[in-house]
Amino acid sequence: MKVFRSGFTLIEVMIALAIFVLAAVVLGGAYLNVLTGYESANRASTSDQDVRFARAALLSETDPKVVVQGGDFTTENQHQVRWKAEIEPTETTDVFDVTFDCEVSGADLKKPEHVTQHFRLLRPTWAEDADRNKIRAKNTERINKLLKLIP
Repeated sequence: MKVFRSGFTLIEVMIALAIFVLAAVVLGGAYLNVLTGYESANRASTSDQDVRFARAALLSETDPKVVVQGGDFTTENQHQVRWKAEIEPTETTDVFDVTFDCEVSGADLKKPEHVTQHFRLLRPTWAEDADRNKIRAKNTERINKLLKLIP
């Protein structure tokens, strides 16, 4: 009489269950990372839009006193945006070094987001005539010195 063994042993079932649990944990962690990434990207793109709008407000302003004072506004997604800038003249006429500071806060943000950007900007309306003339005279003098060095 032959006896046939059918089915799995307890050890085989436990190993299969452990492999299944391990795969479930890895897939669950990956899924949570994807959800967190989507949320972070969505929040960042919303804040980036707010900062771009504030920078556009700075770029459209013709009065340097208003730029230094800055401004604030509320966006459509109820974020409060405050911005201001520091303006420093350069050695080139009508070109300014600008330090742009922007803070975005809102109920959906855990903490206010602060962005600082540095760039150079050509703004003839920001220059005073006296400062413009000083820069031009200084550059003319520098060019004349260079021309004297050329034989």
